[in-house]
Amino acid sequence: MRGIVTFFKDVAREMRKVSWPKPNELRKYTITVILTVLFLVLFFVLVDLGISQLIDLIP
Repeated sequence: MRGIVTFFKDVAREMRKVSWPKPNELRKYTITVILTVLFLVLFFVLVDLGISQLIDLIP
């Protein structure tokens, strides 16, 4: 039981050391992630359509 209490005390101590992003930074990071995901979705959709077209050409 003492180990669990020590663990949570250590977690609380480490969480105080965390450098949380400012709202402006968080907004910038969020936009970057969303744009990256959208780009990758578009890329893989186009690759999938291209491969499907190539497979349809095979008799």
